[in-house]
Amino acid sequence: MGQVWNTNSAGGYMYSGELSDVLRNSLQPMTRFLQHCDAEDFTDKGLNSGDAFQWNIYSDVGTQGGELAENEAMPETSFTITQGSGTVAEFGNSVPYSGMLDDMSKHPVKQIIHKALKNDAVKALEASAHTQFAATPLTVTPTSGNSATAITLETTGTATATNALAMNNTHVKLIVDQMKERNIPIYSDGNYRCIGRPSTFRDFKDDLEALHSYVGAGFQSILNGEVGRSYEGVRFFEQTGVASQGWSGAVSDQAFFFGEDTVIEAIAVPTEIRGKIPSDYGRDKGVAWYALEGFALVHSAAAQARIVEWASAA
Repeated sequence: MGQVWNTNSAGGYMYSGELSDVLRNSLQPMTRFLQHCDAEDFTDKGLNSGDAFQWNIYSDVGTQGGELAENEAMPETSFTITQGSGTVAEFGNSVPYSGMLDDMSKHPVKQIIHKALKNDAVKALEASAHTQFAATPLTVTPTSGNSATAITLETTGTATATNALAMNNTHVKLIVDQMKERNIPIYSDGNYRCIGRPSTFRDFKDDLEALHSYVGAGFQSILNGEVGRSYEGVRFFEQTGVASQGWSGAVSDQAFFFGEDTVIEAIAVPTEIRGKIPSDYGRDKGVAWYALEGFALVHSAAAQARIVEWASAA
């Protein structure tokens, strides 16, 4: 049905002699995964929905070099190339509305629909980005599910212990140690990053460095949702765009620690707003958002993974 004049909740309320001019909207979640994807321009590749996109991963050389004697021949070695792939898909949604509503409304109908659809687009793409973060093979839980001083890292993508403890400073330190031991690369600012729900960070949030103490280039270097940095070199970001996982005990929730090169966002057609060609002599109108893109986990093998999920079996 869309938005129509003859139903108050669908459009009739958009006119009243005493109607406020202020446009008010529903609460919007904090979306953080999308901004941490590696967006790549595929607009010139001619991709269609269902088409694959690829990227190459180059290994180290097979045999390490070393000291040579004067009469020793130069050794020869080689490296290998593996290729990852993902699939682009169409994304979109629309809101039809009547010509009568457009004519009679005191509020700007198209402007209101545009904003609602832009919010919807962000949430839809955020969900796809999160799905790829959650595909990491590396998961970590408190040892036995309830240790405040030890963690267990698993490489199968599935946690085997029920996480029954709030994340604390010691857990963060141990996770960072694991990331460094696995040579997960830091970002160019020298830090790792972590995304989680606000309550997940509660036990140590007051201990985080304030933003102004480590952001050296003013507000341009502060990312959306950033709440502070741990002294272990992790910048923390709060999100509410992905629903709580509802773990048993409800004392913690899913979070992702990661370094560079995590999830690729291949953009074939950037998100855009499209208008419907009016029909029925201008009485049937509509607006849509549309995108053609794909998300994929860059490194799916555990030995090369860049993302560690704070997880739970239930």
